[in-house]
Amino acid sequence: MEERIAQAIRVAAEAMGADGASFRMERPKDPAHGDWSSNVALALASRLRRPPRQIAEELAQRLGALEGVDSVEVAGPGFLNFRLGAGEVGGALRRILRENDRYGRADEGRGRRIMVEFVSANPTGPLHLGHGRQAALGDAIANLLEWTGWDVHREFYFNDAGRQMDRLAESVRARFVQAQGGDEPVPEGGYLGDYVTEIAQALLAERTDPAAAPPSLDAMRLFAVDRLRKEQEADLEAFRVRFDEFYPETRLYDDGRVDATIRALDATGLAYRADGALWLRTTRFGDQKDRVMVKRDGSPTYFLPDVAYHMSKWERGFRHVVNVQGSDHHSTVDRVRAGLQALGRPEGYPEYVLHQMVTVERGGEEVRFSKRAGSYTTLADLVAETGVDVARYFFLMRRPEAHLTFDLDVALDQSDQNPVYKVQYAHARLCRLERLADASPADADATAEADPAADLSRLTAPPEHELAAHLTEFPAFLARAAAQRAPQVLCGYLEKTAGLANSWYQAGHPSRRPDLAALSDDPVLRAARMTLVRAARIVLRNGLAVLGVSAPNEMRREPSAPAGSRLAAPEGA
Repeated sequence: MEERIAQAIRVAAEAMGADGASFRMERPKDPAHGDWSSNVALALASRLRRPPRQIAEELAQRLGALEGVDSVEVAGPGFLNFRLGAGEVGGALRRILRENDRYGRADEGRGRRIMVEFVSANPTGPLHLGHGRQAALGDAIANLLEWTGWDVHREFYFNDAGRQMDRLAESVRARFVQAQGGDEPVPEGGYLGDYVTEIAQALLAERTDPAAAPPSLDAMRLFAVDRLRKEQEADLEAFRVRFDEFYPETRLYDDGRVDATIRALDATGLAYRADGALWLRTTRFGDQKDRVMVKRDGSPTYFLPDVAYHMSKWERGFRHVVNVQGSDHHSTVDRVRAGLQALGRPEGYPEYVLHQMVTVERGGEEVRFSKRAGSYTTLADLVAETGVDVARYFFLMRRPEAHLTFDLDVALDQSDQNPVYKVQYAHARLCRLERLADASPADADATAEADPAADLSRLTAPPEHELAAHLTEFPAFLARAAAQRAPQVLCGYLEKTAGLANSWYQAGHPSRRPDLAALSDDPVLRAARMTLVRAARIVLRNGLAVLGVSAPNEMRREPSAPAGSRLAAPEGA
């Protein structure tokens, strides 16, 4: 409808001598100003050399018979306000019920392949809150892309080689020796969390001969990596995050990709030797400085396997890649892209979504670090405290580039002051209305036609008209969130949807049976309102599904977290 109105405006403006008019279409903040508003008259004033209000009045006359629009009004200095007809809105509601769990899906991607790489945590410890935010973001972005027609591949890349793995193995060996009564300190820069002791004790428990020599450092490394990888995968599964592939760094070396990348970059004419190292002129492609590929001792820098890994993505057929990473990876963006451009890959490949870190507060104070992790709060701790729905939603409701303060006081509030509960309560309330009307919520995979007795032109009360018009915007908001890789756009839409549904529900409740008052005793109006109820429930359910958040049919308040919860405030707070 927005595009139909915009096209009609362009035709009318052309008839007035203003070809190629550029203007905005917006939803008015105040519903009294209609369903759509345009600044076209103000934008054309200088070209037509006429007062904008005069231009607006002529445009309104030319647009007066626009199909699906009840009225075109001139407001203020020359804004055009459009009010949709009840038939237009009613047709959209019928479409929502007909498409049901498919409502909002689009074909922007046209089945093209795209990889979303996210989390990609090193197997050196439990997942922390930054990994949690990245898991929620990456999974929601992947869902958004799937809903808009892309063939999405979810991938997790992990470094299982290099100095970090050596330090992990050395830390496990120190705890292993200590558990046997020996005296070996954890190496400088090693890992100090209790989880390292747990790994050492598990390794010790597997020994059949207590007098045998300790396992080799390589064996300890393999045991620790395997155990931590399984723990990370279990935490992600509990967080409703799945992957199509886990790609280890060692594969790049085993398959010869790193050596092949060195040879390919050396052959570009952009490589040179200085100070005993092999460099690449990445400044040719906008990097701040040239980068070392191979150090003096012949070992590759982190830059090289990163380029090799992204070349593997390209060679596997992924011409579109979204990397979701923490802001601490900001410096790697230019160097990786430069290395790929040197090898003939396009500028801007891959795409990056960088997110800021997360802190957790209770009572205005940052919570104590996890003893098990040693230096940070784990994702598992947070999920145990808040539940998956709250944790995922809170990670998604802010722009990725903004620092996120996770307020436990709000997260554990089970009222509509908590944004995720606000949306879920609205869905549950609509389900209750369906049950009161002896109509169970439609199955998720079924279509549901509107009641033939429903005269949707009866939905004229401002709260229900505003809600109905807002529901028709769901596909556009979902497409915008996907294009911008911005799940918070969908969060904002759902919160507004919940607010409008609650406003409609509360608008006419003078009786003692407010649920029944919302539905009306008039059978025709009741059928129309049941169509609105079903449509709103479908939109809320579908939107929450994209975010990976449940849409319960019923909600019961649970006791608040106990005082001895896993995330405690600092001493004296």
